[in-house]
Amino acid sequence: MLPGEKKLVAEIKKTAKAGNDAATKILARQLIRLRQQITKLQESRAQMRGVATHTQAMHANTAVAGAMKGATKAMASMNKQMEPAKTAKIMQEFQRQSAQMDMTTEMMSDSIDDALDDDEAEEETEELTAQVLDEIGVDIATQMSAAPKGKLGAGKARVPNASSGLGS
Repeated sequence: MLPGEKKLVAEIKKTAKAGNDAATKILARQLIRLRQQITKLQESRAQMRGVATHTQAMHANTAVAGAMKGATKAMASMNKQMEPAKTAKIMQEFQRQSAQMDMTTEMMSDSIDDALDDDEAEEETEELTAQVLDEIGVDIATQMSAAPKGKLGAGKARVPNASSGLGS
């Protein structure tokens, strides 16, 4: 209860004890009107808060719209400056120049290797290559000796099926 409401309730009790019915009814009406005014005031306060919240939301939406307008202008400006055909042509030229540079670098590297290579390194390379081939040849010869010998029967050649996982 509010202080004014408490005072009115006390006054109503006092007049009721005194037996003054007319004054009690008038004070009761005043209490009801006071309570109705308090309720209306609270409703008005809630509506005002709602309006304030709505106003803030509208302000935020306006700010977002302004930001979107600025972003749209910036994107339009960038689109005017960027020409897709010109950009594609520049990229193709870059790729061509890059490939040419790769070939030049490879040729330079080969030339430097040729200039720095001596006959000893070439002989060692050939010896190492021959050794590796001999080892592979031994392995292949061992595998060949273990393979079955003889002719395959005519028309009875074995063909791998799909379930063996070999190509089709």
